[in-house]
Amino acid sequence: MNKQIIRSRAPLRLGLSGGGTDVSPYCDEYGGAVLNATIAMYAYCTIEPLEEDKIIFVAADRDEYYEGELNRQLEYDGLLDLHKGVYNRVVASFNQGKPLACKVTTYSDALAGSGLGSSSTMMVAILTAFVEWLRLPLGEYEIAHIAYEIERLDIGLTGGRQDQYAATFGGFNFMEFYAEERVIVNPLRVKNWIIHELNSSMVLYYTGVSRSSAEIIDQQIEHIESGDSRSLDATHQLKQDAFDMKESLLHGNMSRFAEILGRSWDAKRKLATKISNKEIDDLINRAKNAGAYAGKVSGAGGGGFIMFLVNPVEKLNLVRMLEKEPGKVVNFHFEKNGVQSWTIV
Repeated sequence: MNKQIIRSRAPLRLGLSGGGTDVSPYCDEYGGAVLNATIAMYAYCTIEPLEEDKIIFVAADRDEYYEGELNRQLEYDGLLDLHKGVYNRVVASFNQGKPLACKVTTYSDALAGSGLGSSSTMMVAILTAFVEWLRLPLGEYEIAHIAYEIERLDIGLTGGRQDQYAATFGGFNFMEFYAEERVIVNPLRVKNWIIHELNSSMVLYYTGVSRSSAEIIDQQIEHIESGDSRSLDATHQLKQDAFDMKESLLHGNMSRFAEILGRSWDAKRKLATKISNKEIDDLINRAKNAGAYAGKVSGAGGGGFIMFLVNPVEKLNLVRMLEKEPGKVVNFHFEKNGVQSWTIV
């Protein structure tokens, strides 16, 4: 008898504009708006049901391994907490509290702290694999919301709301965030020629520096809660940039898109002290000297991936310049689909 295997993959995302406005308390009080797009880099999950009464979690890319007795609830201790969080919620909410004997193996195309939403994307991939295995009647909004609750509330990891929805829905999305965790995802019908132009105009560079987004976001939250006018005004600007960038994207106005990208980076740097540093500032300035219109760190900031916009005829010059830097230029293209799952029997 063949062994059943369940697999899933969820796409990582580029935060194009509005990142930071999806974080409480800002979005609860003022409403947030984010423009993002998923790319063909993924978080992967495989579930193998076990006959033995045990639970095994493996993060192959992180060399982390957990094996324990069959249990209804697993304790969070910093080792594979994302896996434990999904398992705990699925058992409690969708399996009548009955433990599940299984082996869950994951890996990601991007490291945690890369600025591509890797942790939340992994959460969506794991949850969707369980949804596939147990045939749970959950739609896209429900999967994204539950993934958000597990990561932010159950496990207690600080962060925004956009990543779980981007990974679940996929494609180019304009997202709105409101009080009481209300989210509206507006899928954008971006013409193919515009997507091709954006792909041709964009360079993605990995700095090689992983950072804790929670630490940066905690400082951002602190500034908003204290009524820091500089940080609040910058967050208002980021929200407006998301609306403006959406319009420029749908019209294929790349020069305007680049202008807003640069403006957004200037605003984002005002949210918290660790969002940028001398190395990042210097790199973006050198990239501009090599032909880039603008550059912006994806995600919370502090390292990870930087996206640059450049005239396609100048792209190779920029790539050659970046290849002399310590980091790495990463080839990518946009992904229209969200999380997907399938079963092998």
